[in-house]
Amino acid sequence: MDRHAVTDLVLLGEERAYHRVAVDAARGCNVEVTVVEMGYLRPDWLTVERDGMSSNSHFPADPRQIVDAARTLPEPDWKKRYAQSFAAEAGYDLLYNLPNVFLWFLFPHYRRHALFHPLTEYAGWVVRLAGSKRRSAAATALVENLLAGNAPFFVFPLQLQTDFQLRAHSPYNDQREAISQILTSFAGNAPRAAQLVVKIHPLDNGLINWRAYVEDLAARLDISQRVRLLDGGDLNALLRKGTGIVTVNSTVGLHALQLGKPVKVLGEAVFDIAGLSDQTGLDQFWSDPVPPEEPLRTAFFRLLAAAIQVKGNLYSAAGTDAGADAIAERLHTRSVNQPGAFIDPPPRKKPSKITPRRH
Repeated sequence: MDRHAVTDLVLLGEERAYHRVAVDAARGCNVEVTVVEMGYLRPDWLTVERDGMSSNSHFPADPRQIVDAARTLPEPDWKKRYAQSFAAEAGYDLLYNLPNVFLWFLFPHYRRHALFHPLTEYAGWVVRLAGSKRRSAAATALVENLLAGNAPFFVFPLQLQTDFQLRAHSPYNDQREAISQILTSFAGNAPRAAQLVVKIHPLDNGLINWRAYVEDLAARLDISQRVRLLDGGDLNALLRKGTGIVTVNSTVGLHALQLGKPVKVLGEAVFDIAGLSDQTGLDQFWSDPVPPEEPLRTAFFRLLAAAIQVKGNLYSAAGTDAGADAIAERLHTRSVNQPGAFIDPPPRKKPSKITPRRH
């Protein structure tokens, strides 16, 4: 960095082990750190933040600062402009991972950040793809049943086990700890008529049997008839009718807030803000969920889009071109986190991990 007079370090995420070393080096050289990731506002946006995301984010957490910074900002451009497909995402994944797997001897000391070997993940995907039609039909039927019924229901979207939002920005060592806490709280505190819909992430590799874990725990808690596991289906339709969303820190929470739905966050998230997300305890959330307040909700999305989001995506030529141009412009004009969305020191802290139970 010194030799080449580097001014900026740009990373895809910042919590991988190699990234943390690079970030430390950059800070020692007074090099600006910018983190790029898939957008908080999906699917047509990319995130670009100074220093980091979630626990590391400098985005304001004070409602008054957010409302003030967004006072003159326009409504975001919500029109979808860039398409992307699962096939493109899978293709890029193969192009990245297969050379790393088969040419490992060129870099024998390299350590992957993922929890599973790529070939193991692909094996899991093959099995999931083989049963995709059956799962899709079952999920569609379950969603229709929930939408047609009168029972209140909460949605709990699972995240990817390898996701650093879960691994670095939550108190959980494993997603099963979050599932256990949420189902136990639901069993003891939710109204008897309420149901809990546990939604498997659409990109889950199937290597952990979430259905078996959730159903076994629900049976032990005597709430099997009130817990529904969904593997597919129309999530947006569920969010529109659902009573509330409980999440570790999934961006599904942002979609729910856009719909004016109550959201309970259990990890660190840029949208876990008083007046926006529910700030009461999880046990109370089930019986008295608190929706987001206006004008904070409107101000939050305007500032988020203007300061740390750009239009584009990672899996189409048009989307990557647009995103690259927008990010380059932000770097060139020193406008990342602007206007008014850089609070130093960061207003959030990395959660302490809970102590795992001994068996």
